[in-house]
Amino acid sequence: MDTKLVVADFENWREAVAEAVALLEDGEVVALPTETVYGLAADAFNAEAVAKVFEVKERPSFDPLIVHIGHKRDLDCVVDVPEELEEVVEALIEAYWPGPLTLVLPKKPEVPDLVTSGMDTVAVRLSSHEVMRAVAREIPIAAPSANRFGRISPTSAQAVMEELGGKIPMVIDGGACRDGLESTIVAPEMSDKGPVLRLLRPGPIAREDLRKIAKVIRPKRTKADHVEAPGQVESHYAPATPLILIDKPGDFVPEEGVKYGLLSYRGEGNSSLMDATEWAHTEIMSPGKGKLAEGGVRLFYCLRNLDAADVDVIVSESVSETGIGVAIMDRLRRAAAASKK
Repeated sequence: MDTKLVVADFENWREAVAEAVALLEDGEVVALPTETVYGLAADAFNAEAVAKVFEVKERPSFDPLIVHIGHKRDLDCVVDVPEELEEVVEALIEAYWPGPLTLVLPKKPEVPDLVTSGMDTVAVRLSSHEVMRAVAREIPIAAPSANRFGRISPTSAQAVMEELGGKIPMVIDGGACRDGLESTIVAPEMSDKGPVLRLLRPGPIAREDLRKIAKVIRPKRTKADHVEAPGQVESHYAPATPLILIDKPGDFVPEEGVKYGLLSYRGEGNSSLMDATEWAHTEIMSPGKGKLAEGGVRLFYCLRNLDAADVDVIVSESVSETGIGVAIMDRLRRAAAASKK
């Protein structure tokens, strides 16, 4: 199959959207940009089309998908919000939609079980990327990241082509992703003391921000046989090259004859590994600035470069687990877990 790459620039992005919608209505899958990562999209209410997403990604059926809607009012087409949660859900929507927040709520019967992996809840969000939002206004979209299951999420159209070129009919190039990490996923629930937010996946919207809406329950690491939302598989977001995560510089002891690549946070400072050995290749998440937000945007880009650099092992520095640093460390730990298998 030839994969068509369409650049959605200022002049023709509406034409690109119309072409994508036509393919989706015919039951095809299309790669679309979002502000977080590129997604592999299918008609959310077409089970046969959704099955193609799982097939192309080689994704296990126990890992549910996110449904993307095009407008806040479309939430009612996908979920039934319990009356006792209406206030907290509305507060979350007003604060963070459109944006990188996914809500897990009871699903409508019309949502295919394949989308939710048989669960009675569905993950849903409203992207801030104009292309994804415009497509979703025409047809609700089920879309995980547009890469092979368990591998590095794509933050550019070129990364999608490298992963899925020849397997899907179309990729819309909407530019580099603004946030670079998958959306924050929360499940609003009622407790004895009122509504709480169960944080199922950390992302660009930090726990500190969510606490302004309601109490946040800390996430627990999840085994592959107990997945409640996308991105919870224990080993995930991984390069093909083995990756090890180093918390303290003194913990790294290089082996003779091994070609190491370094994923550094700032490239300098007391916690840096830059001088620990002769690195075959280095990538810096936040060059010279030490900003976690920049590190989040560049994480998957840097990992892809290291994976293509012909090194034997990727060594990653840790980052501070504050703000978006929690999401960065979540991705790095899962990438390292994949290497231990």
